[in-house]
Amino acid sequence: QVQLVESGGGLVQPGGSLRLSCAASGSIFSIDTWGWYRQGPGKERELVATARTGGSTYYADSVQGRFTMSRDSTKNTLYLQMNNLKPEDAAVYYCKAQYPTNWGIKPYWGQGTQVTVSS
Repeated sequence: QVQLVESGGGLVQPGGSLRLSCAASGSIFSIDTWGWYRQGPGKERELVATARTGGSTYYADSVQGRFTMSRDSTKNTLYLQMNNLKPEDAAVYYCKAQYPTNWGIKPYWGQGTQVTVSS
């Protein structure tokens, strides 16, 4: 089992910055892929950034150049640095971790953290 707890969301003005954190615990040694997703009002959940352990990070076109995902393995924490935020970035942001099993991919999700971008 893996537990993920996000934090760092809040209200920010357009052009501002936020850093989201995702604290992981449990069987994290098995995780091979980490990521951030978001779900805006009336929208489907979408990928923001993802990376396999030790690999390069893929970013959605909409956040490329503005968002940076990183991980501190000593703290078992995944981060999402968000700069130059836009109103369309407003959403609930979810952390995701997954690992392969003999029966397929096992995904874990956090509870989400709300990001509001408004003046």
